[in-house]
Formats: sequence, structure tokens, C-alpha cells
Amino acid sequence: MSYKFIAVDMDGTLLDSNGLITENTVNAIRHLVKSGVIFTISTGRPIQGVEKYNSLLHLRGPVITYNGSMIVDAESYETLFERGLLSVDARRIFELGLHYDTTMCIWAGNQLYGNKLNSRMHDYKKLSGVEPIKLIDIEKVLDIGVTKILWYDDVDTVKKMMQELSDDMFSEVTYCTSKPTFLEFFNRRVSKSEAMRQIGQIYSIAPEEMIAIGDGLNDLSMIQYAGMGIAMANADNEVKNNAQYITTSNDDEGVLNALKRFFPGELRNLSI
Repeated sequence: MSYKFIAVDMDGTLLDSNGLITENTVNAIRHLVKSGVIFTISTGRPIQGVEKYNSLLHLRGPVITYNGSMIVDAESYETLFERGLLSVDARRIFELGLHYDTTMCIWAGNQLYGNKLNSRMHDYKKLSGVEPIKLIDIEKVLDIGVTKILWYDDVDTVKKMMQELSDDMFSEVTYCTSKPTFLEFFNRRVSKSEAMRQIGQIYSIAPEEMIAIGDGLNDLSMIQYAGMGIAMANADNEVKNNAQYITTSNDDEGVLNALKRFFPGELRNLSI
């Protein structure tokens, strides 16, 4: 099968445990992009948290951000697709977050708002690359339009909150963990797989011509959607159970090894 498109998650997949991409992986991706393959970063991060990687990897096509809530062109930064939370849902998520006294990272207008400017928000700032703004008035943020909300807490608290939440609390919301300490909320009609479907329509690429690589539950939909769904060795068990192929871990060049497996011709003459 000749694949035209690759969607790759960042944290726990493309990036190793130190937040780095190996030189061999960078060279392989650059080579594939130059050969005409569309390589897409697919992440829960905003575009600001992806910019340096777009530059490093010489990416040219779409970037999936906010877990599929927004697709942005890697070169022009034009928004190709966007679907945020309904105001009624964003308000409900905010109220529940106050009830749990959790740290909330609220994205609206590509700005980061926080109910607490604490150590967790500082950690999230380093991850996202965006300076948080102290949330004063939720109604003003709702007027801007909320893209997604992330609750940041310890692992046991996140598990407890997940168990106590139910779909009937909201109108049109889906939620999942992207990391054991991150519980993310976004529009129910948003997912990484829906973003891939949108990209397929824009670029006339069929699902069977797509590869998706990831490790977290927020990657599950795109791994199921793609013609070739690939899980990292460090992936959640449910992700691995739904993948067609399991590569090595993010600390053992898992993305590179998958690319070598499925693009042997394109990478044959590359010294990696």
C-alpha cells in the first residue's frame, strides 16, 4: 500500500521522555516531506506549542491542534477547520472544575486562561509555550469562544473525576485523558479522527492511504480511522489492542522505526 499521509501524536510518541526528537527521526521526516508525503503533527497542544517542531521538521501541510478542534496550515497559520465547545457546556465544565477545586487550563481565541496560576499551570505553560492569563470573568472568555478545557490534577484525582463524570451532564462534550494527569474536554463532534476526515476531504486522501501513530486514549480514534493504525510500545493497552501494528517506544525511536517499516523505498538511501 502506498501511503500519502501520516498523523503523529507528539507527547509520548514523536517526543521522547525528555521532550526531544532524535536527529535520525528528524532527517527521516524531512525526507518524507520533501518526497511529497503529508506529515501532520496531531496533538492536544495549541499551534503555539507546535511552531518550533513545524520549523524543525520542515512541515508544509495541515497541523491538528487541540485534539482535532482546530486544523491550522503549518506555513501560513491559516485556520482550515475549527469547532469549539458550546458555551453552555464550557460553563458547566468550568463550574464542575470549581467544585473539584482542580487546576483548569482554558483555551479561547488561542489564548490560555487559568483559574489558578500555580505550579501546575507553570508546568503547563512550559508544555504549551503560552503564557497563561489569570481568569477573572468566565463570561468574557465564553464570549470569545472556548476551544477546549483541560483539568490538571494528580493521577488518582483525575481517575476519581473521570469515574464521577457522565455524558448526560453535558449537551455536546467528549472527554478523555491525554496524560494520566490531564483530563481534556472538547466538542463531541471533535476528535483526531474527525480532523483526519476533514484533511482527507481537503487533500483528496482516502482513509486507507493514511497512517496514524500514537500512545494515548485521545489517539485511539485516529488509530482506528487510519488505514494503518500504529501504537507505541509505551501506549495505553486499549490503544495497542486497537492498533494494526505496534512499534518501539518513544524512547527507542518508535516513530522512526515505524516510518522505516512502512516507507522502505522512500527511506532506502537515507543514512539512518
